[in-house]
Amino acid sequence: MANFVLVHGAWGGGHTYGEVPARLEAEGHDVLVATLPGLGSRQGELHPGITLTDHVDAVCEQVAAAGIDRFILAGHSYGGMVITSVASRLGKSIDAILYIDAFMPAGGQSLWDITGEFEHNWYIDTQKDRPGLIRPLGTPPEFEPVPGIVGYHPLLTLLEGAESSGDEAGIPKKAYILATGYEPSPFPRFAAIAKAEGWEYHETGTDHFVMENDPELTTQVLLGLAG
Repeated sequence: MANFVLVHGAWGGGHTYGEVPARLEAEGHDVLVATLPGLGSRQGELHPGITLTDHVDAVCEQVAAAGIDRFILAGHSYGGMVITSVASRLGKSIDAILYIDAFMPAGGQSLWDITGEFEHNWYIDTQKDRPGLIRPLGTPPEFEPVPGIVGYHPLLTLLEGAESSGDEAGIPKKAYILATGYEPSPFPRFAAIAKAEGWEYHETGTDHFVMENDPELTTQVLLGLAG
C-alpha cells in the first residue's frame, strides 16, 4: 500500500483530480487530496496576502496531520510550484514525484520568472479591480466565482520563489505528464527538461485538465510510481 498526496492547481480545487483518488483507493492505496488556502473548498479563506509559502505550509501540515511517513507526491499546473517546495522540505520522505502538465521551477524561481508576456499581462491587468486577486485565465471581466469550484487566485503566490534545500534531488522516481491537446501551452519546455534529465515521461492528447479527461493514464502513472 502506498500513500498519495495530490496537489491541485490555481483557481480550482481538489475536485480537479476527478476519478483519480477513487481509482487509487480502489487499488488499496491511501490518498490525501491536499487543500490550499483560498482555493477550492477553502475559497472562503481567500485574501490578497496568501503566499506560495502559505500553500506549501498547508500541504506539509496536512501530511503531518494525516500521520504520513512516506508518500508519492503529485501536482497539477500551478501545483508544480507547490510540490517543488514541498519536495525541498520533505524530500527524504518522498518515494516519487509527478508533475501533471505542471510548472517545474528551479530553486528560487517564481512562477512569474518562468512564464511570459501573456501571463504577466493577465496577472497584472485582471487584478486592478481586486488588488492582489487574479481571475482565471481566459475568463471575461464579468467572471463570477463558483463556490468551492473555481474562484480568484492570490497574486503573491505567483511572485515568490520556490524553495530548494537539495533534498528534492534525492527523490528516487520522477515523472512528467504533458497534455498535447491544446495551444498555446507553457508546459512543453518543462516536459523537455524532464525528458533531458531522464525522468519517466508520458503524453496525453487532452486539454490541460489531464486528471479529469484522462483518469486512466493519470492513475496508471501514479500506480507505476508506487510499484
